[in-house]
Amino acid sequence: MSFLRSVARVAFLALVAAGCTTTEIVYRDREPFNAPPDAASGLLGYYKVSTKQTSCGNCHVGHQSRWVQTKHALAHKTLKDLNTAPTATCWGCHTVNERGNALTTAAGWNVKTDSAYQDVQCEACHGPGGLHVQNPEVRATWPLARVTMTVDGASCAACHSGTHHPFADEWKLSGHAQVVTTSTCGDACHNGKTVLKAWGVTTTNYVERDSVGAAPITCAVCHDPHGSANPAMLRFPIETPDREQNLCMKCHMRRGEPEAGRSTPHAPQGFVVLGIGGYRPSGVVIDTLIGLTTHASTANPRLCAGCHVNRWTITDPATGGFVFNASGHSFKAIPCLDANGKPNNLETCAFSPPARSFKTCVSAGCHATEAIAAGRLASARNDIELLAAQIWTDLNANQTIDAAPTDGGYLAIIKRDMPLELSNPTVITPARGAEFNVKTFAERYSNGDRSKGVHNPFLARALLGANINELRARYVLPAPPAAVSALVEQSLQAAAVRQPNFITTRHVSGE
Repeated sequence: MSFLRSVARVAFLALVAAGCTTTEIVYRDREPFNAPPDAASGLLGYYKVSTKQTSCGNCHVGHQSRWVQTKHALAHKTLKDLNTAPTATCWGCHTVNERGNALTTAAGWNVKTDSAYQDVQCEACHGPGGLHVQNPEVRATWPLARVTMTVDGASCAACHSGTHHPFADEWKLSGHAQVVTTSTCGDACHNGKTVLKAWGVTTTNYVERDSVGAAPITCAVCHDPHGSANPAMLRFPIETPDREQNLCMKCHMRRGEPEAGRSTPHAPQGFVVLGIGGYRPSGVVIDTLIGLTTHASTANPRLCAGCHVNRWTITDPATGGFVFNASGHSFKAIPCLDANGKPNNLETCAFSPPARSFKTCVSAGCHATEAIAAGRLASARNDIELLAAQIWTDLNANQTIDAAPTDGGYLAIIKRDMPLELSNPTVITPARGAEFNVKTFAERYSNGDRSKGVHNPFLARALLGANINELRARYVLPAPPAAVSALVEQSLQAAAVRQPNFITTRHVSGE
């Protein structure tokens, strides 16, 4: 038995030895990218279609994880699920091709309809990554996206434009599209490149990052193309009243009350909307913690965007056919309309429908009809201008208080009789406080609220009314006309009655 066991053992070892010398197992890592279906363009597309894993995302893991949760990652399915058959033009904005990047000839999906090119992937904006993946350290082949909109075909405008999606078209008519080079307050809110830096976007690279000159406030300043936790890929939320977190208020909330050496407002819109802006005259009771406000109440949860960024469809009144999808990206709450009902860039039309659209005022549920909203605006404008004119009328339109009779109103008298009350930069006198409030709420001052009272008519009336009372108590001034006195009393009573937190639920009828 011992011999047989020994023979068997020898035979087994021989077999094992033979196996070790004839079998070789080699492990190789798969390349982190596939051969591009459209080799000429170098567009790589998806690495694995079923999981929406992009070739770029194999290295740029963080961007991949955020992008896959965006609507861009569902672009192909969104179009495919439509009841109508998409055209070639439609597919061009729901796939990876030459649209939106530096390519100038047909590429990607428009050359080869391969599933690797489905959806709006990284390369839709960045351009081909083929050369980059061969040697990622070569800076010259980094596929950088653009932030500016100077080249429509190589920016967001390549797809987000036209009658159905006119985001870029309307943006070009907005103040955000203007490059400001004369600002005295720095570039933190006037230069798109420095805004991104101020908001902590310091590691992201793009074509214009190190270029000379300012950039406007483009799509990528407010929206994060790689995705975010906020709706519409916004970099910051729009529902919070926190000035450090609210997207709009991060810029439109700079100086809301007078400071030593400064008696002029600067971008005070956020302060006014929230009911905490303006100089507080003695004798006026306004709770700054609760705020005298309607448009920052629960009736308008989206705050600035609730009125300034809204969509609606314009149809032909005769046929009912489609004309235009307004995107709200002109950021005008009540835009002027052309003959077809389409928003335009004019500011000279009447402040009433149908010359202007008041649809945003109605859609939020606060005002029953556009006519009611227009009537509220007219009333607020008349009241605010009447109160402001009693305090100061800039007769020569130089935005500087001149002594009476060059200018009119109480401040012109004070400038004539007690000029130090307006010129001492270290003391906030009642006169300087009144100047600040007029420049905040009246219509004719460039750095004021400029909402014609809409942002907070109750606060505007109350503060200007209180200014009139304080000025008369402090200085020797004539009594105002009876109509002004009545409005002052009415405005202060309305402010007191509406405290605290006078709106807690959404309106269902006109206010």
